[in-house]
Amino acid sequence: MTDKPMLILIAGPYRSGTDGDPQAMADNLARLEAAAWPVFAAGHLPVIGEWIALPVLHAAGAGPTDPLADQVLYPTAQRLLTHCDAVLRLPGESAGADQDVATARRRGLPVYDDVAQIPPRTPQEAA
Repeated sequence: MTDKPMLILIAGPYRSGTDGDPQAMADNLARLEAAAWPVFAAGHLPVIGEWIALPVLHAAGAGPTDPLADQVLYPTAQRLLTHCDAVLRLPGESAGADQDVATARRRGLPVYDDVAQIPPRTPQEAA
């Protein structure tokens, strides 16, 4: 158990394998978001890079399939990782998620492959 809530980046496929299909990307984002509740329920704060990057892209007049996306999506996750305490890597091919894991490991951050691996906060402090 841990006494401090961790900020945990949830990393996994978003654009990978979608061929730019908006519904496939929405389905991938829904899978990432499905992991947010278990992380939160364990007493931590989940974050997904796309939650930050997509509004930035939209403000620039672009979307996830625009050429500008590579200049926003990956750098957003890298900047976000300077604030994160851990990464939860969900299954699936994703160059961006693999990059997040490599960055986390270089920084000495834990990388979890399953929500069950994440240490819960002590019950009195998780509320």
